[in-house]
Amino acid sequence: MTIGFAHAELIAVLVAVTGDEPRVMTIRNALPSGPFEMGHRTLQSGLREWIQEQTAHPVGFLEQLYTFADRDRNNDIQGGRTISISYLGLVNEQSGAGRPGWHGWYEYFPWEDHRDGRPDILDDLIARLRLWADADPVRREYRHRRADFTFGLDGGGWNEDLTLQRYELLYEAGLVAEAGASKDDNLGRPMFADHRRILATGIARLRAKIKYRPVVFELMPESFTLLQLQRAVEALAGLTLHKQNFRRLIEQQELVEETGGATSETGGRPAKLFRFRQTILEERALAGTKLPLSRN
Repeated sequence: MTIGFAHAELIAVLVAVTGDEPRVMTIRNALPSGPFEMGHRTLQSGLREWIQEQTAHPVGFLEQLYTFADRDRNNDIQGGRTISISYLGLVNEQSGAGRPGWHGWYEYFPWEDHRDGRPDILDDLIARLRLWADADPVRREYRHRRADFTFGLDGGGWNEDLTLQRYELLYEAGLVAEAGASKDDNLGRPMFADHRRILATGIARLRAKIKYRPVVFELMPESFTLLQLQRAVEALAGLTLHKQNFRRLIEQQELVEETGGATSETGGRPAKLFRFRQTILEERALAGTKLPLSRN
């Protein structure tokens, strides 16, 4: 009888917001990763060691994201199985730190950025999904319903939190390189093995998290304007927010305080500088908070 064994791999989705764009750290075309070894005290400390060794980039906020153990995952061990334990980290991008690369989220998921309106790629994407759905007479109606729901075509509108479901539907339809799509047919920038799926999981987690916890401040400089804060949230959500409602929300939740300084980098009147209120570090939740979307 052959006894299989599992190999534990640690993977990091490290996110930064730079120049109003959400970006992810990569090592070539993969996420930073490494095996969990006997010398590692904990899973998280083991991942931090791999990040330090591979990129020399400092990491602050880090939380466990998801464990991937599907049987059809990329397995490099003969007779074994790879279990990947992923983490989501929030950092400030630093140039010259180690050997990491940085790429925008929307290179991998161009259909997810709605800040300038509905992305043009959605028309082609939906047309391909329709063809895929029609190709199976038995499951045709079910496939159409899934496409309509995940891409907001059912009257419910676009739901930014469904990033993972949208990618998995495209994978099932064979429209991404990881599922065998040709270079010409592939949608979005591919990644090694199932790392794009892991990235989609991290994006979905963070998009949901910024609605009830002020984790966005992990991505901000020490002082910032309210416009910079709004742009960072918009970058993560892939949506345009209502300016007055956003500022009212920040004020009501008492998330920030004035530093007493100002900046003229906005090009107009000097804008007040704010900082994150230290009391927010006490795990204060923003229960029930919803993003104030722009109606324009």
